[in-house]
Amino acid sequence: MTDARADTPVPNPPAAFNFAQHLIERNAGRAAKTAFIDDHGSLSYGELAERVRRFAAALLASGVRREERVLLLMHDSCDWPVCFLGAMYAGAVPVAVNTLLTAGDVAYTLQHSRAQAAFVSDALLPLLQGAMAQAPHEVKQLVVSRPVKALADGAQALDAFITGAAPMAQPAATGPDDIGFWLYSSGSTGRPKGAAHTHANPYWTAELYGTRVLGLTEQDVCFSAAKLFFAYGLGNALSFPMSVGATVLLMAERPTPDATFKRWRGEVGNVKPTVFFGAPTGFAGMLASPALPARSEVALRMCSSAGEALPAEIGERFRAHFGCDIIDGIGSTEMLHVYLSNRPGRVRYGTTGWPVPGYEIELRGEDGRGVPDGETGDLYINGPSAALMYWGNREKSRETFQGAWTKSGDKYVRNEDGSYTYSGRSDDMLKVSGIYVSPFEVESTLVQHAAVLEAAVIGVPDDEGLTKTKAFVVLKPGAKASDAELKAFVKDRLAPYKYPRSIEFIAELPKTATGKIQRFKLRDLESGR
Repeated sequence: MTDARADTPVPNPPAAFNFAQHLIERNAGRAAKTAFIDDHGSLSYGELAERVRRFAAALLASGVRREERVLLLMHDSCDWPVCFLGAMYAGAVPVAVNTLLTAGDVAYTLQHSRAQAAFVSDALLPLLQGAMAQAPHEVKQLVVSRPVKALADGAQALDAFITGAAPMAQPAATGPDDIGFWLYSSGSTGRPKGAAHTHANPYWTAELYGTRVLGLTEQDVCFSAAKLFFAYGLGNALSFPMSVGATVLLMAERPTPDATFKRWRGEVGNVKPTVFFGAPTGFAGMLASPALPARSEVALRMCSSAGEALPAEIGERFRAHFGCDIIDGIGSTEMLHVYLSNRPGRVRYGTTGWPVPGYEIELRGEDGRGVPDGETGDLYINGPSAALMYWGNREKSRETFQGAWTKSGDKYVRNEDGSYTYSGRSDDMLKVSGIYVSPFEVESTLVQHAAVLEAAVIGVPDDEGLTKTKAFVVLKPGAKASDAELKAFVKDRLAPYKYPRSIEFIAELPKTATGKIQRFKLRDLESGR
């Protein structure tokens, strides 16, 4: 299903633009409709608007000033959008933090952002307290989200914080280019980088991708495995559905297959999601689960995937079982959401699809010039949702944000039909016998084997210092396969030089919180032997 507005131009946001107010106005006629459902209850669009305005007033009354940062270390719940949008409504800058970080990483984020207030889920309060003990920066206001078991010294319950203030009548006088919020990169290769996004950026991603490509409507119930603190999850479970008046199902716990299936079946909130947003690792795990629901048990009309390229075999098996496609795309924290994607009614599994209208894509060689179709190049994006910078990091900002273009760090090939095929990260590409080998291509072939759940490929030097490919393989529960069998399997399907020269079977692959494979950890493991 494609939205009727798919081919119409997207108007620029007005000179006076506050994204939180924009969403409130969009849903002014849906006051009674359910906006969010979490593990403890629900929130209507009318209730959400009032709590956002009360939060904004309370935040300013607490001493937080415009453009100052406030930390959000919270599990997905109805309180999350209240705090995020309430801070934006007040003109403050919410900083969404990964709830899976260590206390040391949270301490770094506190110090780097100089957050003046922190909003935290009760279950994450010990983590935040540990971080505050390490960080020299002092947080002036500490507020704990419900359900609250016990308050720390100097802390306040969110309900009391909000209900004690009258709703703020008008939003802060922000513009589309004012900084609206920060998102930190996953930090897989070092300290997380704070990407500064504007008030207009989520407007663009919602209009260009959520509405005009995915075709989300008011009738949808959206459920995202990716959490709200991720760029991917923020679009899936906040800006996209709220832009069309849909309902969102939020889940605080980890998106295990069983937890996901429970919600697909409508056992939480008495609703069944119509659109599910996941990642390749999650889809693979669900398809391998003995508890996989039957098609008749779910209401899915479409699924979305991002984070890493989706192997064709997973997409095809999912469609065969559930009768709906997985719409694979690629986005980034820096671009806020997906800019290259398959689309409903036009899916080519094994590719990442076509540019999202409103975004330009270029593939460049090592000399900076464009590469012809069929050749691998570095992916650059030009689009309206790019972050302004990495806060306080000029070197990385210049490396990534190059004028109108953003360097993704990914390598791709453009196909004859205009679609793009993923070739790996720029720093993961391998040159074997003088020829580039894409780790992803080998991994995608390995997972086609009936016994293989996941695979990661790296380059290791042989006795003569030449690079050879090595695969780390996770087998499905109860499955068996030998290294010789898997090598032969790859040889039958790819050019002979691409097969992995060695294979190691392991229990699980190292990954970031977003589910991306951390090949550098496998390289570190190998070099330490």
